[in-house]
Parts: sequence; structure tokens; C-alpha cells
Amino acid sequence: MKISDELRAELEAARWTKSTLSGPNGGDCLFAAKLSDDRYVIQDSEQPDVEPMILRGSVFRAFVGGAKLGEFDF
Repeated sequence: MKISDELRAELEAARWTKSTLSGPNGGDCLFAAKLSDDRYVIQDSEQPDVEPMILRGSVFRAFVGGAKLGEFDF
């Protein structure tokens, strides 16, 4: 997916959050941010050259809800 200039500006201005369970030295971090139009974005800190994944709000909330229930405890 090609990121538009408008979306790129929104990504740069986004308030990124990482889990307090992430590594202290910047490794093992998955950053997430809320965007406009009920969208969320996630980015792997160790792959900064990979485009971030943009998710619809319903998809992001379903994943987070499942994670809270332990559905992804592989």
C-alpha cells in the first residue's frame, strides 16, 4: 500500500504508545497509535523500514480484546 502525503503527515504527528512490557533498550517493541477515521496503526520497532500496518478500529479492538482474554497465548 502506498502511503499518501496526508497519511504520512498523520503518522509522523501520531502519539505512539508502547507496552511497558517491551524491552528497556528499544527492542521487542510494538508501537501503536490511534489515527483519524477510527483507524489504528502498529509498527515493529526493529523493522522501521517496513510500512506500518493500518487497521480499522473494529479489527484493532477485536485483536486487543482477544489478547486480553489470552486467545493469543501460543
